Amino acid sequence: MRILVTGGAGFIGSAFIRYWHDQHPEDQIVGYDAMTYAATMGSLASVIDDIAFVEADIRDRDAAESAIKDYKIDTIVNFAAESHNSLAVLNPGLFFSTNVMGTQTLLEAARLTGVSRFHHISTCEVYGDLDLDTDESFNEQSPYRPRTPYNASKAGSDHAVRAYSETYELPVTITNCANNYGPYQFPEKVIPLFATRALANENLPVYKSSQNKREWLHVDDHARAIEAVLLRGRIGETYHVGSGVEATVDQIADAVLSGLGKPESLKMTVPDRPGHDRRYLLDTTKIRTELGWAPTVEFTQGIAETVQWYAENESWWAPLLERAPVVESSWGESSK
Repeated sequence: MRILVTGGAGFIGSAFIRYWHDQHPEDQIVGYDAMTYAATMGSLASVIDDIAFVEADIRDRDAAESAIKDYKIDTIVNFAAESHNSLAVLNPGLFFSTNVMGTQTLLEAARLTGVSRFHHISTCEVYGDLDLDTDESFNEQSPYRPRTPYNASKAGSDHAVRAYSETYELPVTITNCANNYGPYQFPEKVIPLFATRALANENLPVYKSSQNKREWLHVDDHARAIEAVLLRGRIGETYHVGSGVEATVDQIADAVLSGLGKPESLKMTVPDRPGHDRRYLLDTTKIRTELGWAPTVEFTQGIAETVQWYAENESWWAPLLERAPVVESSWGESSK
């Protein structure tokens, strides 16, 4: 396989590259990334000598076509996206430009060059949210009801992928994933944000709706799921990737503080982000039964190891702190 991984210097994209490099050493891997604020080549340090890398934007069709042709790419895995919900509230145009038009541009490049597989990474958030007290979950037939600019931009990209499948018979697959966590995640996302702030004895900004839940998936389990879809998934199908494990932001804060031996007094309540979704949960029956995938990283152990990784790798994350474009406590007046 000759595989182009867009968003390859981001959190999930780099994790996938490291995983694929280890599991499929015979394959040619080409990382592709615009190197925006959340990307870092440090996440690829362990494999960079064995892969190719192109610094380019998925909105640049000429660059995408050139990369596909130059490296004789047969498979594209599209992680490239603006993904920070808080930034999307402040700069929604960026998200629609990159996530919708960027994906469409990449699809067009794939169509014109005859790529044999286009796999698109989506999110549980395209479905909207669930009540906190319901036992419902989202399946692959659930209607799209995005509530935020980020959610809507990812929904738009999914629609573009399906349109290229139906209209041009481009061979596509889609995975919708739960919230990912693990090493090398940019410190704007909640677990590394809490870990890095706790390590500095700074307050952890916990949203007022602290009982809102998220389903948590280790990034390595996500990489294994994409592998299963690429190797055994049916063309034109969507597969949900989740763990079934839910935790509130309050529980996440407690786990981080406990793992680092820090006091609960570091938690600070801040106003909710506009459009703050209550709960997401994916039904993963399809990928489990059809492809035999199941998560392997137990959440309690996974989050403990992740927090420890941040404690041991300040040299990776400290230089990134000044890049963060949003202060999570700035939505309004905070209170203890």
